[in-house]
Amino acid sequence: MTTNMTYDVAIVGGGAAGLSAAVALARSLRSVLVVDAGEPRNAPADGAHNVLARDGIPPLELLAAGRREAEHYGARIRHDRAVAARRHDGGFEVDLAGGETVRARRLLLATGLVDELPDIPGVRELWGKSVLHCPYCHGWEVRGQRIGVLGTSPLGVHQALLFRQLSEHVTLFTHRMPDPGGDAEAQLAALDVPVVSGGVAGLRVDDGVLRAVVLDDGREFGVDAVTVAPRFVARSDLYEQLGGALTEHPAGAFIATDPMGRTEIPGVWAAGNSSDLAAMVAAATGAGVMAAASVNADLVAEDAAAAVKARTAR
Repeated sequence: MTTNMTYDVAIVGGGAAGLSAAVALARSLRSVLVVDAGEPRNAPADGAHNVLARDGIPPLELLAAGRREAEHYGARIRHDRAVAARRHDGGFEVDLAGGETVRARRLLLATGLVDELPDIPGVRELWGKSVLHCPYCHGWEVRGQRIGVLGTSPLGVHQALLFRQLSEHVTLFTHRMPDPGGDAEAQLAALDVPVVSGGVAGLRVDDGVLRAVVLDDGREFGVDAVTVAPRFVARSDLYEQLGGALTEHPAGAFIATDPMGRTEIPGVWAAGNSSDLAAMVAAATGAGVMAAASVNADLVAEDAAAAVKARTAR
């Protein structure tokens, strides 16, 4: 079934970036549809941090409030999954998993990213709780605790130094990371960060509580929290269907945009973690608003050009 109405903008993704864009566009009297599969990346976390005046708010509560705001201004929220996108009549058609096809003049991808976690027993189970990656998102909550840094990439040293700011009890487990080199080793030693060689077999968890990092040789090191550096990969199925390709980054892959969120594909914008792997909630919110402003300006220019053409043809 194809929706007869053509929206000004279809936003794929109902997280901080997508909902912020929906609010800004709806406030400019644009017809907006948000397609939200309901799988926010930060759902496992107890709170979203560095959100001014709302620090620590549960992520799902924040999104619920954002949906209410977007709907208040006239945006429509569709709880469904966008599975395909293609060009149609100067705009786009987006197929939903529920069987509907929607049309829009412009497309904003706020699809987020996937955290590709290391295949270490216990990591996925405790992800977003006592297994963390961002010192700004959850560092305060583990300050002063025993923190183990799992070296899964060259970013291991960087993570260890960042978390050392938050606790005197940080240990770097080299696991599969490259040799950090003399300069890095000197920095870690100067800051009293022990470096433990050897592969990590898993995390010991008792009654849902993280207790220790267990090495391949059976040694255990007591910890209260563990940090890892996942590979961050933007959700890009729709973007690739439209002819785009991800841009590689040392930490993963993302959809490249200009500062206002415009991609290399005409009529397509991206915002949030799909285009900025490091964006926290507040940054994703701002990116959504900026992308919305750019989309609206583009539509204004198109509408004005069409009005001039129509008037000239009279």
